[in-house]
Amino acid sequence: MTPEAEILANSYITEKVIGQTSLEDCQHIAIATINKVDVLASWNFKHIVNLSRIKGYNSVNMKKGYIILEIRNPKELIEYGND
Repeated sequence: MTPEAEILANSYITEKVIGQTSLEDCQHIAIATINKVDVLASWNFKHIVNLSRIKGYNSVNMKKGYIILEIRNPKELIEYGND
């Protein structure tokens, strides 16, 4: 956890995207954002893979000059053969 990630994670809470009890989820998203990951995959539908929260996280990211983070559930990332 870097100071930059901590500040961004706290911004999600300050901007009321999510509550203080979900700080670890915010840290996870902040680290992925700062490191410019292609896609963040998660099974956490309550705090992470949730359309209103995704919009909130990305709104904060845009205000702060960061990337738009692509957040998906793992099933969306599985590629099947040409059956």
